[in-house]
Amino acid sequence: MAGTTQTIPLTALFDGHHPPADELLRDCVHCGFCLPACPTYMLWREEMDSPRGRIYLMQMAANGNAKLDQNFVEHFDRCLGCMSCMSACPSGVQYDKLIEATRAQIERLHRRPFWERLHRELIFAIFPHPERLRALALPLRIYQQLGIRSLVEKSGLLRLLPDRLHAMHELLPDYEDCPCPEHVLPAGAPRRRVGLVLGCVQRVFFNRVNAATVRVLAAEGCEVFAPQSQGCCGALATHVGREEESRESARRMIDVFEKLEVDDIVINAAGCGSNLKSYAHILRDDPQYAERAQRFTAKCRDISESLASLKPTAERHPVQLRAVYQDSCHLLHAQGLRHQPRSLLRGIPGLELVELQESHVCCGSAGVYNLIEPDTAHQLGERKAAHVVRSKAEALISGNPGCLLQIGKELRRMKQPVRTFHFIEVLDASIRGRVL
Repeated sequence: MAGTTQTIPLTALFDGHHPPADELLRDCVHCGFCLPACPTYMLWREEMDSPRGRIYLMQMAANGNAKLDQNFVEHFDRCLGCMSCMSACPSGVQYDKLIEATRAQIERLHRRPFWERLHRELIFAIFPHPERLRALALPLRIYQQLGIRSLVEKSGLLRLLPDRLHAMHELLPDYEDCPCPEHVLPAGAPRRRVGLVLGCVQRVFFNRVNAATVRVLAAEGCEVFAPQSQGCCGALATHVGREEESRESARRMIDVFEKLEVDDIVINAAGCGSNLKSYAHILRDDPQYAERAQRFTAKCRDISESLASLKPTAERHPVQLRAVYQDSCHLLHAQGLRHQPRSLLRGIPGLELVELQESHVCCGSAGVYNLIEPDTAHQLGERKAAHVVRSKAEALISGNPGCLLQIGKELRRMKQPVRTFHFIEVLDASIRGRVL
C-alpha cells in the first residue's frame, strides 16, 4: 500500500517509516511535462529544482546513492509544494505524497543549521496557535494605528533585519476585529447543516472572511456551526514534514467536528482545505482514527465547492468592479477546483472578471514558504503582481488568504492601488447590496 512502512535497503538514506513509496516513484516516466509547470524550474532552469529532478533525487536516496547534506535538502526546501506538476503530469504521479514523505524524512534525519532551526521553531510556535496570534494582535494594532509601522518602513531600519524577519514584517496583515458567530440559523427554509473551519491566521487577521462566509451560507439556506474550540488543521506542519504535529492536529479537528453531525465541513482557505481532505492518508495507520478520518474527509468542501452544489436562492445585487481572479494552487492543483469560484463570481451582476496571465502559477505564498524562502517567494510574487498591473484590474480576488497577503505585499512595493478580496467577500457584498 502506497505510503506504508517499507523494508528498505540497508544502504538507503531514508529510514523505514513511510519513505517515498517505491510504486509511486516508479509512476514517474521522466517525460518532462512537469518542467514548464514548475515555478522553481521556470525561474532557474535547474533540473534538480524540478519535480522530475526531485523524484530522481528521491530514487537516489532510496538506493543509497545520495547524501543527506545541505545541498540535497535545499532542493526539497525550494519546492513550493504547489502541485502544479500534478495538473501537468500525464502519468498521474502523486507528487504530493512523495514530497510530503520526503520532507518528513528530512525533518527526522537531517539537522539544519542553528539559525534556520530557530527560525522554523519561531514560526511553528506562533502561526498554528490562534490564541498566541490573538495575544500579538493588540500590540500589532497599536503598532499600525499609531503610525509606527509606517515610520519604521520609511526609515529604512527594516533593511538591517535578516531577510526572513524582514519578509515576516512585510507580510503583517492589518488587524481587524470582526467577530464570527458560532451558530447561525438559515434565512428561509433550511437546506443544509454545515460546519465552518475557522483557520489560524484566518480567524485572527481575516475573520471578516469567516463572517462573510457565514452570512453567505445562511443566505443560501444553510445552518452554520463555527465551533470556537477547533484548533489548527495541521496544514503548515504537513507541508514541511512535521509529521506528528500534523497527526495530532488532525485528531483534534475530527474530535470537534464529529459532535456536530453536519452534512458538509466547509473551508474558505485553500491550503487548509487541501490538508483536511488528506486526513484519511495522514491518519491511515491510526487504529482509533483511520475510519473516522475517512468519514471526516468525505464531508470536506471548499466554500466555492459547497455553494456551487446549491442552486442560488439569495438575490445578487450589482458589484461594479473590474477584477482578476488568482487561482490558489491548493484549490486548483491539489483540489481540482477551477470553475466553481469563477462561476459564482460570474453570477454577480456588474462584476467584470478578467483572466490573469499565468493564473495557474504559484504566487510564492505556499503556506510558510514566503517566510522560509523569502527571495524565491519575492521573485514569484513580483512576477504575479506585474501580471495584475498589466490587467488594469481594480481588484485582485482569490480563495486563499496567503495569496492575498503575498500578492498584496508586492503590489504595495510597486505602489499600485489594487485592492484585494477573498472571493466570498465579493459574493457577500453582492447578496447584501453593499459597495466594496
